[in-house]
Amino acid sequence: MKHNMENYEETYRSFKWEIPEFYNFAYDTVDSWAEKDRTKLALISVADDPKVAQKHTFWELSRLSNRFANVLMAAGARPGDRLLVLLPRIPEWYVAVLGAMKAGVVFMPTPTLSMPKDIEYRLNSSGAAFAITDIDNAFKIRDIQQNCPNLKAVFIVGGQQEGWISYEEEMEKAAPEVKERIRTRTSDPLLIYFTSGTVGYPKMVEHTHAYPLAHIVTAKFVHDLQPSDIHWTIADTGWAKTAWGKLFGQWIIGCTVLQRNPKGRFNAKAALEVLERYGVTTFCAPPTAYRLLILEDLKKYRLSLRHCVSAGEPLNPEVIRAWETGTGLKIYDFYGQTETVAVLANYPCLPIREGSMGKPTPGHYVAIVDDEGNELPAGEEGHIAIRIRPFHPPGIFKGYLNQPDANQVAFRGDWYYTGDKAYKDEEGYFWFVGRADDVIKASGYRIGPFEVESALIEHPAVQESAVIGKPDPVRGEIVKAFVILKPGYEPSEQLVKELQEHCKRVTAPYKYPREIEFVKELPKTISGKIRRGELRRMELARLAAAKEQKQQ
Repeated sequence: MKHNMENYEETYRSFKWEIPEFYNFAYDTVDSWAEKDRTKLALISVADDPKVAQKHTFWELSRLSNRFANVLMAAGARPGDRLLVLLPRIPEWYVAVLGAMKAGVVFMPTPTLSMPKDIEYRLNSSGAAFAITDIDNAFKIRDIQQNCPNLKAVFIVGGQQEGWISYEEEMEKAAPEVKERIRTRTSDPLLIYFTSGTVGYPKMVEHTHAYPLAHIVTAKFVHDLQPSDIHWTIADTGWAKTAWGKLFGQWIIGCTVLQRNPKGRFNAKAALEVLERYGVTTFCAPPTAYRLLILEDLKKYRLSLRHCVSAGEPLNPEVIRAWETGTGLKIYDFYGQTETVAVLANYPCLPIREGSMGKPTPGHYVAIVDDEGNELPAGEEGHIAIRIRPFHPPGIFKGYLNQPDANQVAFRGDWYYTGDKAYKDEEGYFWFVGRADDVIKASGYRIGPFEVESALIEHPAVQESAVIGKPDPVRGEIVKAFVILKPGYEPSEQLVKELQEHCKRVTAPYKYPREIEFVKELPKTISGKIRRGELRRMELARLAAAKEQKQQ
């Protein structure tokens, strides 16, 4: 099969953004596919049991979202109002967000792992007037509803709750044509994401109706999608990853999106069964998922895959090699944030540099800059920044809502500073170092935690690891690693020494972890990123307690 990008330099040079004044993804993309072909499959929703699935065409989603737009408007929703969406990976999530778009309502995807306190924060900081949830998550809104004065109405899926609006009953009554079609400008707000930052309260990231169009680079060049593909991105409906891989760019291309609603933790065997059973052709998963998938016997599954990608945090070279051995396919790593679309990626037309984030996506000028915004030469570490002047790309957000201090840090001169550190090599490939606040300074050396984590995961005993800088009176900081072992391995002093020697060999002697702690799990954000900040705080608390005990 021909790839969408045959020549990187040529595609990058000739790419131009074409953003109309008016656009609405639900009307102009979903409804357009529905009119062209009423049988075209848009969505496969797989249950916890991989054998059970629902299928929806673009036509069915078009009619259902018309109904929900009418339901919203009947409840008093007006363009610009905000709707918190707390639903698992079920078809109703799509109906709710497409219906919101049609009503001009700004939707706020919310991870199902969120707890009442987090929901209260989101509702009050956004001033949301509406919310929709299902019976399993209802308590999270019910418990804090009295603390949210702006909340006018809550819709409930799959059950009843006193004072709430039944989704099923209202959908049954609603007309399948939109009563009042709202025209949206590409500059109008479309959705709000709350960043899953490693420290502090989440910040509100608002994207406009131009944002779906910006995801053409994600779907076309990074996922390499064709209309005939069946694409599966593993992501909670509350993550920006769902917008990246399960909604906008995919349906602009016209391929089928698959989602699965698992009941518990990620199960590698079930995931492989889904890939095989439904003939998934393109696949995107976070590094954590790939690390578990490669522990299975990949060769025993008859997979239809042709293109695999990963994002969320950089992927270790060892995992890339193991996946290729088991499936014959490379994993193409890419990079972006809740605040952006995919801005760096590896592509089938370019050689992969294992461990690299690749090169800028078409439509984005990405550079490594210093604190003053000066571009740095190859090999020099600095901030990953995206040029936003004189032209502001449609997939890069305009700023955090109600956060002037955060905006001052993020937007400086001609650049949006991502808050991530990296360097660029002589051939233009970008290499991740760490979050700006994650870099470890030990004995005058600057050590990126990812380098040490990558070295550790190459050891056969290690399933996952997180690395932080621990305060040290002599060295300033030392490297400390928290390690989850694979089944069949037990913690021991001998294993600590073995892992340390392994790191010295794989990275550099000064980067090895002077302390290793074996743990059962690692603290993560709800989007699956390791909370190194939490591990650092835990270490500081331990040091303070030990110091106090010593003084007594």
